[in-house]
Amino acid sequence: MQHPMSDFARRLAEWHRSHGRHDLPWQASRDPYRIWLSEIMLQQTQVETVIPYYARFLARFPDLAALAAAPVDDVLALWSGLGYYARARNLHRAAQMVMLEHGGAFPRRAEEIARLPGIGRSTAAAIAAFAWGERAAILDGNVKRVLCRAYGIDGFPGARAVETRLWALAEELLPAAEVGTYIQAQMDLGATVCTRGRPACARCPLEDVCVARREGRVESLPAPRPRKAVPQRHARLAVIAHEGRVLLERRPPTGIWGGLLSLPEIPEAEREPARWVAARFGIEAESGEALAPLRHAFTHFRLDITPLRFDAVGVPHAVAEDEHVWLALAEREGAGLPTPVRRILDALARG
Repeated sequence: MQHPMSDFARRLAEWHRSHGRHDLPWQASRDPYRIWLSEIMLQQTQVETVIPYYARFLARFPDLAALAAAPVDDVLALWSGLGYYARARNLHRAAQMVMLEHGGAFPRRAEEIARLPGIGRSTAAAIAAFAWGERAAILDGNVKRVLCRAYGIDGFPGARAVETRLWALAEELLPAAEVGTYIQAQMDLGATVCTRGRPACARCPLEDVCVARREGRVESLPAPRPRKAVPQRHARLAVIAHEGRVLLERRPPTGIWGGLLSLPEIPEAEREPARWVAARFGIEAESGEALAPLRHAFTHFRLDITPLRFDAVGVPHAVAEDEHVWLALAEREGAGLPTPVRRILDALARG
């Protein structure tokens, strides 16, 4: 009896048995919490980067209840350096929703999972397939690339019409069984063989049927995002120091670095930063030198940062403690800080 899989799915599953990844730390588990955590961490982030973060996160929050009960600051501190911090805030909110609205039991169906904060259609399908074997299609970046090349699909895959076509194809190709294996095979093929640059076509199980390979369009598919000029922004950050400590303030919950501790941003129009520090924080400070500038790239813009150092004179006045923290430089490792702020504090600690 023939296996109930399309030829496409059969090829991928057979390839995965011999050539796929089988030893990633989250693959041995059917625990939806662990699968969900890995899927969120892997969004926009390479596997090699995720593995140590995943281990540290589970050591601190071994289950969903522990994550839901933790202060969001602890969650952000463990996420520090991974970027895209909305993922961490949504993870925390979703854990609390599962505890409150689902009695602590993670939803089982992809449709329900997708209603949780920070979980889209593709991620919900992956969780449901890996945890419970639900027959649901995924369409992450790796899968889009494989499908665009294998089927010769033109256009930027993020465009609505192209994405709609890709979803229809992904649904059509779903096998009747072994969905978890098939989904992992799609991910692994895109991550290790059908890569964005220099794909290893000679090792691909689809080589003889791939439209892009046959037509010499492997390098041009999928079509890139239409180019826009990357906006350049500038910011001056106040490094207010006193006896080995630095004043940090909490960022608003939304926007860049949402909820993290950061150096105060000096308004663009401010011409006398030391006076601004005195007025804003009630701190008399000697205007120090500009520290080494740095550039940080976000998804949609680049930020040029100029840190300005101020040395607080005498004993600084108390500041609102829920929004501001005097952080000892020696304790910066455990704080939830944006990467460029951490780099500034590291340089300051080195003197």
